Amino acid sequence: MSVEIHGLRYPIRSVLDPAYVAHLAAYVDAKIQAAAEESPTSESVKVAVVAALNIADEYFRVRETEPHVSDEVRRRAEEIERLVDEVLASVQDV
Repeated sequence: MSVEIHGLRYPIRSVLDPAYVAHLAAYVDAKIQAAAEESPTSESVKVAVVAALNIADEYFRVRETEPHVSDEVRRRAEEIERLVDEVLASVQDV
């Protein structure tokens, strides 16, 4: 499947449900848009890194307040991290 993040389309291979991946992509896109609004002159990779840091912050805050986070949530977080790594790698290749 492919998703659109920050105006660019990315092919994504995942074992996750395509609707869920689309939901993740929309979430990441919103975070990137918010980061871009804060720094409109920044380059795409820097904006993506700021968005990734914001997402990581959210994740760690939940993990601290909810120590019983299930293995499923951790697995999905790892999958999100892998997808973000793929996107960042493809942006750097462009």
